[in-house]
Amino acid sequence: MLKRLPRVVREQQMLDAAVKVFAKRGFHAASMDEIAEVAGISKPMVYAYLGPKEDLFLACLQREATRLMEAVAAGVVPTARPDEQLWNGLRAFFAFVGKHRDGWQVLYRQSRSEPVFAGELDGMRTRIVELVAGLLEGAWAQSTPGRPVAPDDFLAMAFAYVGAAESLADWLADHADEDPDRTATRMMNFVWIGADGLLQGRAWKA
Repeated sequence: MLKRLPRVVREQQMLDAAVKVFAKRGFHAASMDEIAEVAGISKPMVYAYLGPKEDLFLACLQREATRLMEAVAAGVVPTARPDEQLWNGLRAFFAFVGKHRDGWQVLYRQSRSEPVFAGELDGMRTRIVELVAGLLEGAWAQSTPGRPVAPDDFLAMAFAYVGAAESLADWLADHADEDPDRTATRMMNFVWIGADGLLQGRAWKA
């Protein structure tokens, strides 16, 4: 029975149920009654463990953001080449979205539509942008040592790549038959072919 489970397990089951309901209904339409029913517990227990709906939604965002960042960080092997690091990070990112589609919807779609929660998404995006910018800078240093480049260029490219990856991940979340690895390959082709050209000194000019 649920009441015999350790507290942390109970909380995870409540969060699992909440993520499922929030993804299906949205923040405003989701009810604590339905969340409690999906979790198989009483509504008072949800309140006792995780607080009102606003606190519960924030706990869902924080858990999904932490899971996503941990998955990406685990995929990026520091000793690999920069392109391999980026590839492994993309594979981990899209694998997470493919496995946790409800979590992605809550993390990306629901939080963006609620200004009070948007900071959680912004914080996650900032960390990922910094990671990608570091990978691009490392690749530049290896392939073109001594050639000057403005640090803002790496940051701007990273923002563009992360934005594209988020949009593609949102598409993946709606296509259950899509293979996350194939999605990662599409993104890698888009990212690295362009980045590799820049690393070789090629750039579009009007």
